[in-house]
Amino acid sequence: MRKTIFDLLERKGKLPISMLTAYDYHTACTIDEAGIDMILVGDSLGNVMLGYENTLAVTVEDMIHHGKAVCRGAKEAMVVIDMPFMSYQASVEDAVRNAGRIVKETNCQAVKLEGGVEYCDRIKAIVEAGIPVVAHIGLTPQSVNALGGYKVQGKSLEQAQKLLLNAKAVEEAGAFAVTLECVPEALAKMITERSKILTIGIGASSSCDGQVLVYQDMVGYTDGFVPKFVKKYADVHSIMLEAFRQYKQDCEQRTFPAESQTYALSDEVLQALKAKEEELPF
Repeated sequence: MRKTIFDLLERKGKLPISMLTAYDYHTACTIDEAGIDMILVGDSLGNVMLGYENTLAVTVEDMIHHGKAVCRGAKEAMVVIDMPFMSYQASVEDAVRNAGRIVKETNCQAVKLEGGVEYCDRIKAIVEAGIPVVAHIGLTPQSVNALGGYKVQGKSLEQAQKLLLNAKAVEEAGAFAVTLECVPEALAKMITERSKILTIGIGASSSCDGQVLVYQDMVGYTDGFVPKFVKKYADVHSIMLEAFRQYKQDCEQRTFPAESQTYALSDEVLQALKAKEEELPF
């Protein structure tokens, strides 16, 4: 059975929740098979799948395209899909329309959007339309230009107070969970203990009700920059790189395909072909 928001909310303060990103069918299948509770089709696909510098160029169509594939692969995990930049910022109407389109066309179970107090009217309207919402506060990548880069949030008194206000506001607006990104541990713990909704941390300590990571980061899919908060559970990049290099070598040395990867033609047919050599087209 697919996990519901009520299944997950019952675990608050008890059993922590696991969440990973996915952007394609096969990865979703594997994550689901591992028993991960939630899958996020993040707008991080702009970085890790499409090669953009940031998430700002990602469109609703991109999210739907990848979201459909993930929803076909996930059978038990709850699938949450990010609302990309400018799909909800302009108006409440845009927010509800695009959230509805994402759910209707992908069959996901919830949407996620960035921002606190300033976007609570969007959260409230989406929830009232029957769509569960995960909020996202702290470091909000869609606001990277306004924030001046990817920096830890909530370190000053003013920032900490603002984060607390945002956490309370999104809860009151109806979000069932809130992602806390790059937030100091003490502040994440305070929000978690005072919130009735789930807190999903990414760079916000184990004090949160759950954790989320970009799967390419945690499996070592590339050898590039990895944020401090990531734990690498594998080195997939090295494994794939060695496999590709070995394949190239085998191709050049004609050791692949070997006999075991080759289809044979019977001697009888081969001799018959040779007997008709003059009739063959080339």
